[in-house]
This record gives sequence, structure tokens and C-alpha cells, in this order.
Amino acid sequence: MSSADRTIRYGVVPTETAKTMPGLQLLAAIMDGTMPAPPIQQTLDFRLVKVERGYTAFAGIPKFGYYNPLGSIHGGYTAALLDSSMACAVHSTLEAGYSYTTLEVKINYVRPVTSETGEMRAEGKVIHSGKRIATAEGRLFDSAGSCTRTALLHASS
Repeated sequence: MSSADRTIRYGVVPTETAKTMPGLQLLAAIMDGTMPAPPIQQTLDFRLVKVERGYTAFAGIPKFGYYNPLGSIHGGYTAALLDSSMACAVHSTLEAGYSYTTLEVKINYVRPVTSETGEMRAEGKVIHSGKRIATAEGRLFDSAGSCTRTALLHASS
């Protein structure tokens, strides 16, 4: 069944269940609909579209309802896409029973995003994973393939 053929269920995977699964397996289950997608994806209308060990991609279409007072998409929308892609890239490397928390996110806003930008794709990739700290980089692309944002995330397990 393709993602276009299913209705996405939103909710929170019970902690007891999440602890029994390696991060990659949990994210794959969310992507294929076996497990519920987190409510933030429903609120901001984006979705997990690819997951591999150390890499994830999310896609979403910025909407007029996400505008800031300056007439462009609020930076929080693009930050949420980038944070999700980078943090989940880190999560995809964790063994069962482990978790993480974001320590820091740094985003460079390279070019404006509007509701005319089209579908955005946020890609997160782990660039270092130590015993306690992991670092991931992120890039946000518009529908033409131009990079609109770059980011760096540090997480702790």
C-alpha cells in the first residue's frame, strides 16, 4: 500500500512500545502507517517520506496560514521541518531502549519561503554520533530544488 492509498493515523507511540524498537524500525513503522504519526505532523501538515540509518526526509507544503507579519512563511514552520528531519536522523541510529533530546539547533535562513514556494523537502543527515552527543546537518529545499535553509543540530542521548 502506498502512502497515497492510506489515511494517516496521528497519535503518540506508547513509551513502552517505543523502547522495544530500534529507532530506524520505529520511524519506518511511523512512515508506513503501522505506528501513528506524531500530532505535530498533522498540525503543520508535513510527513516523513524517507528514512535510512542516519538520514530522514520530511515533505510539506507551506500555506498562507503560516505567514508572519512580514508576508512570508514564519521561520518556525521551516524550523519544525528541519528539526524533525535532523532529530529523526539521530533517532534512526539508536538501538532499542535509547532516546535523545535536542540540545541546540542553528538555522541559516538563506532565501524567503512563501505559499507559492511549493512542496518543501527537509533532509537530515547524521554527521557525527558519539557515546553521548550526536550532530546532524539539515537542508531545506524548495520545489525547484534550491536550498532555502541550512541547519545544524546537537542532540544528547
